[in-house]
Amino acid sequence: MARKKSSDEYGIEWKSRLKVFRAEQDLTQQDVADKLKITRQTISGIEKGKYNPSLILAYKIANMFNVSIEEMFKFSKIDN
Repeated sequence: MARKKSSDEYGIEWKSRLKVFRAEQDLTQQDVADKLKITRQTISGIEKGKYNPSLILAYKIANMFNVSIEEMFKFSKIDN
């Protein structure tokens, strides 16, 4: 099975704003994880930029906070 490419290999950098939106609503990582039926470690990984969520999970996260995926995750091209 082929390994997934990282965002770096695609020349894309992304930053999650999940921690900001979570703090604005006074939610813990566990609160978000429970609502999305995922682990707290997944939320932590997304916030630290160590885990790239699937498109479906990104949509669910954005939808939970009533924002667009583009508002929740900022993407930019890496200059090489």
